[in-house]
Amino acid sequence: MNRSITTLRAGTAARLLTMFSLTALLMLVATTGRAAPPPSFADLAEKLGPSVVNIYTTQTVQAPSSPHHFFFEGEELPELFRRFFDSPSPHSRPPRGTPPREMQRTSLGSGVIISPDGYIVTNNHVVENADSINIRLTNFEEYDAEVVGRDPKTDLALLKIEAKSALPAVKMGDSDALRVGDWVIAIGNPFGFEQTVTAGIVSGKGRSLGSGPYENFIQTDASINPGNSGGPLFNLQGEMVGINTAIYSRGGGNIGIGFAIPVNMAKNIIDQIREHGTVTRGWLGVLIQHVTPELARQFQLDRPIGALVGEVSPESPAAEAGMRPGDVIVEYDGKKITQMSMVPTLVSQTPVGQEVLVKVIRRGQEQDLLVTIGKLDEDDQLPVPRTQEAEEKLGLGAQELTEEVARSLGLKDPIGVLISHVEPGSPAQRAGLRRGEVIVEVNQQPVGNLAEYGEMMEQALEKGEVLLLVNRGGQHRYVAISIR
Repeated sequence: MNRSITTLRAGTAARLLTMFSLTALLMLVATTGRAAPPPSFADLAEKLGPSVVNIYTTQTVQAPSSPHHFFFEGEELPELFRRFFDSPSPHSRPPRGTPPREMQRTSLGSGVIISPDGYIVTNNHVVENADSINIRLTNFEEYDAEVVGRDPKTDLALLKIEAKSALPAVKMGDSDALRVGDWVIAIGNPFGFEQTVTAGIVSGKGRSLGSGPYENFIQTDASINPGNSGGPLFNLQGEMVGINTAIYSRGGGNIGIGFAIPVNMAKNIIDQIREHGTVTRGWLGVLIQHVTPELARQFQLDRPIGALVGEVSPESPAAEAGMRPGDVIVEYDGKKITQMSMVPTLVSQTPVGQEVLVKVIRRGQEQDLLVTIGKLDEDDQLPVPRTQEAEEKLGLGAQELTEEVARSLGLKDPIGVLISHVEPGSPAQRAGLRRGEVIVEVNQQPVGNLAEYGEMMEQALEKGEVLLLVNRGGQHRYVAISIR
C-alpha cells in the first residue's frame, strides 16, 4: 500500500513538473520572442554540408631520424591513430645518429565555399608554406587550389578552384548580432573525419588570445579539433557567422573552448584579397593596454572599460588629432569600446582617409577627437609587446606603467612595467609576486617599457629561469623564478 502511494505521488509530481517546465518554456519564448532550439540539426547539416570542403596540403619538411615520429595537423600522431599506423619493422630503423632527411608532410584542414565560381575561405595556417593544396568536395570531386591571397595577421586565406559546375556557396550573416548563449554549429574535417557536424553555444565574444594584433574571437563550446581549422561556424538561420581557427587545450584535444574569427571582420579582409590580392589597413598610431580595476580608479573611470593609451606615435593620425598618453578610448566611430582588443580591429577596418569621431576620457572628463585615419605601413607600427610567454609559463601578466600610475604608487619616474595579474598557484605566485608591484629589471637589465620587457622575458625563459628586480611600495627586492 505504501509503495503504491509513493509511486502515485512520484508520478503526480513528475506530471506537475513536466507541466511546469512546458509552461516555463512557453513563457520564455513569449517573453524573449526566440524559439526553442530545434529538436535536430539534421536539416541544417544536410543543407549546409555541401558548402564545406576538405583541404589536404603537402609540404616538404626535414624528417627526424627516428621512424617513430609521425606528424598529424602539426602534432605527433595521436595514440588512437598510432596503434594502426606506427608499427615499423625493427629492421627498418636507421642507424643511430642518421641525419634528418626530407619527407612530405600532409596536413588536414577545412574550408568554406563563398561564391559559386569557386572562391574558398580557410585559415592562413592551413595553407601557409604548402607545396600543393587539394580540395575535396562532398560529391568526392577533387581539385587543385590556387592561393589568391593570404593575411597572416588575421589568419585568413582565400583560395580558388576551377570547378566543373556552379558550387553551393554559404550566406554570410552578422556576427555582431550574435549573443552569448545563441546556438551555433560547426562543420569540418577534424582528424580527417569528413563532414563532421558539432553543435554548441556562443560562450563569449571579443576574446583575445595574444597571438596577433587583430583579435576579436567568438568563443564557442561546439566541439572543434585539429582539422576543423578554416571551417565555418553557422547560426540557426544557416548563415556563416565565423571561421573556426583555434582551440584552447593542454593536450591537443577539445575541452569545450574553441575560437572563431567573426565573419564581419573576415568579410572586409576577404573582399580586399579578392579585389587586390593584398590587404590595406587603417592606422591610428597608438600603443594601448587593458584597463584593470586599479587603472580604472586611477583614471577616474566608473568601471574597467575602454583602452588606455600608453604611447602616441609622433606625426601619427592620433597625434595630429590631439590624443595623449593617459587618454582612455571609450568610443570609436559610434561603437562603445568595452575592451582593448576592439580598437585595433576597428581601426584596421576603417578606410584610409576617413574621418572618425573618437571619444576619450582625459582626467575624468570626456572629450571628442576627430581623427583622419591613415594607412598602416609596417614601419608605422609601434612595437607589439611580446608578453604572452611570460603569462603562460610564469602566470605573470604585465602592463605599461604610465606617469599617473607611477605617481599613485609614490614613484618619481615611470620606470619598469606594472604587474597586472598573478595566476593562483603559478610560479610567479609561489615566488611571492603580487599585482600592483613594478618590475624594474629582468636579469639585471633595466626595463624601459612593455616591449622591452617582453623581449627580455622571452630570452630569459629560454634558459628556464629569470631574475627580477621588483619595486614594492618604494622598496626593491630581487625575485628568482625557475620553470624547470
